[in-house]
Amino acid sequence: MTPQFQPLERLRRALVDLGDVGITLKKTSQFYHSPFFPANQGADFVNAVAVVSGPLIAREVLSRLHAIEAKHDRTRESRWADRTLDIDLIAWGDGIQPDVETFSNWRDLPMERQKALTPDQLILPHPRLQDRAFVLVPLNDVCPTWKHPLTGESVAEMLNALPESEKSAIIPLRT
Repeated sequence: MTPQFQPLERLRRALVDLGDVGITLKKTSQFYHSPFFPANQGADFVNAVAVVSGPLIAREVLSRLHAIEAKHDRTRESRWADRTLDIDLIAWGDGIQPDVETFSNWRDLPMERQKALTPDQLILPHPRLQDRAFVLVPLNDVCPTWKHPLTGESVAEMLNALPESEKSAIIPLRT
């Protein structure tokens, strides 16, 4: 396998692994090439969004996603470090977890503090999903009408609010 296809194959295998841990894959976006975030600090990514279901609470889902990452040699040495696989839980249903105040505090955290701090609890929806084209572009493939439970904006609206330069950096892959 050539190095440029390793992330794509790893992502495909991770999607299959969801079923092995009791998570049902309902729908998957296209696969996209996207620049490493934060910029210029690691190898670029292959991103996708999957819609999943299962009889689990969000913390259990996250724990199982971390197990899949570990199966694919993911280590957690530092925040936003180069990694073999990164599976994020963006939202689980239409609620805010753990509460609006915690969510808002993390959403509004300055970038320098984001780099230094890691939440000690699961925060959903992801506090900065509205800022990230590499999340919103594939999310728009599978859930364009999903509405952020706090802002009421749809995925399509959040995506349209981003600068064109950020959206155009997310490139569909031919798979």
